[in-house]
Amino acid sequence: MSATEGGTGPARGGLAGQTVVVVGGSAGIGLETARQVRAAGGEVVLTARNAERLQRAADEVNPVSTAAFDAQDTDRLERFLRELPGQVDHVMVTAGSPSYTPLADLDLADAGRDFGTRIAMMLAVARASREKVRAGGTLLFIGGTGGRRPAAGMAVMGALTAALPALTANLALEIAPVRVNLIAAGFVDTPLSASLLGDQLEARREQLRKTLPIGRVVGAADVAALALHIMTNGALTGATYDIDGGQQLVAQ
Repeated sequence: MSATEGGTGPARGGLAGQTVVVVGGSAGIGLETARQVRAAGGEVVLTARNAERLQRAADEVNPVSTAAFDAQDTDRLERFLRELPGQVDHVMVTAGSPSYTPLADLDLADAGRDFGTRIAMMLAVARASREKVRAGGTLLFIGGTGGRRPAAGMAVMGALTAALPALTANLALEIAPVRVNLIAAGFVDTPLSASLLGDQLEARREQLRKTLPIGRVVGAADVAALALHIMTNGALTGATYDIDGGQQLVAQ
């Protein structure tokens, strides 16, 4: 390695002295990431749609600031980022939830809105971050792996699953030296998963414990640990990182 090679930005020194914006930071993966950022010496800015839940999260992690708004309002999201005082080091977006609707029941307007909004969120964050994120910092988005396996009700999710890695790679070139990466998660045991599965949650957990190569269910802490690694490793950009405990390798 030459004297000019190697990381010189956020990759050195962990997250001490750095600020991470977590969009969707009041629960699940977002909140757990905020906890781990604080434990690593970093500061956090939290946003979420639900003001009450956001306040509970803030009471726990003591953020620099909070903002309650719906991140799917892309104009509001972009304005929030542009109006942050000074620069930040990383922006992580966990907002949004999957939609599993069979074609016969699909509302085309809703489907177009769901697909377009997810893409627009990433574009809005990238555009605002050109001036707001320090060189070598990262934009980090959350996607999924489930849509890689075709099935009834997965048309919109499958299209998004294919689109997000391509968008990530293109944005990494366009807003460099800010880094752009995507985490593609399988089933993660979070409050969102609980709300989607209802009384079938425990059965799904047990199925995964029996079938996943890792022998346990992936939790929010696992995804958050990967997020911190991506933030602090300054050589990572334009890539998609799977975290599913081997879920794609076994029959579901």
